[in-house]
Amino acid sequence: MSRTKVVPIPVLGRHAVNAYLLLGRHPVIVDAGTPGSGRRITEQVAAHGVDPQDVRLVVVTHGHIDHFGSAAELRRLTGAPIAAHAADLGPYRTGRVREPYLPTGPMGRLMARNPKLHEQAEPFEPDILVHGERGLADYGVDGRIIPTPGHTAGSVAVLTDDGDLVAGDLIANSFMGLIKGRPANPPFHDDPLANLASLRAMLDLRPTRLHVGHGTSLDPARAGRWATAEQRRLERRAARGRLRIRPQEPPQ
Repeated sequence: MSRTKVVPIPVLGRHAVNAYLLLGRHPVIVDAGTPGSGRRITEQVAAHGVDPQDVRLVVVTHGHIDHFGSAAELRRLTGAPIAAHAADLGPYRTGRVREPYLPTGPMGRLMARNPKLHEQAEPFEPDILVHGERGLADYGVDGRIIPTPGHTAGSVAVLTDDGDLVAGDLIANSFMGLIKGRPANPPFHDDPLANLASLRAMLDLRPTRLHVGHGTSLDPARAGRWATAEQRRLERRAARGRLRIRPQEPPQ
């Protein structure tokens, strides 16, 4: 087994939106940023000494525009296939996210008004359709894709054999990464309790570090304490009928 290095690739700001470069026997990219950021991602890949044409796979963690927006462009620039979960095929095929966004708090309510989050990205059809866990050894990384439904129906994370969890939007840093190291919800969740169940299942696998879509990496122990408190908060909201959940769509 070779050591896999996880390299953050900032797409917006210093850490407001991240993609990731996984360096194992061969390179793999996780997430594709906002529309039009493919060149920025490949330039940073090259700055780390990797020829973008050597990238073996692009993994998209879920169907929000800041994570799949440049997937089709990255496929053209690298020649690598795209892996994504079947439950988010609707956004991938249309280039549009499921609306309305369901905010997790004030930041989400503010961001939901941002017209850029309602734009259409270039649609794409995943080359590798994920339904359950899928190993990445054939693509040069000792690790696996694991479904983590809740943030969206088709959310996934990547767990390396070294214990690094590239978590997508399972969890974030406060205020889109402005407060480093403090666990928080990302701005939106389709099903907050289901997402929290996915987060806790991933923490049960004892990752060594959480690499998130918004902000810097998080300590799993601190994330676990936050998850315990968040469980109580969400259960209180659910009991009062104040927890919004997107109805599940039929499989495509």
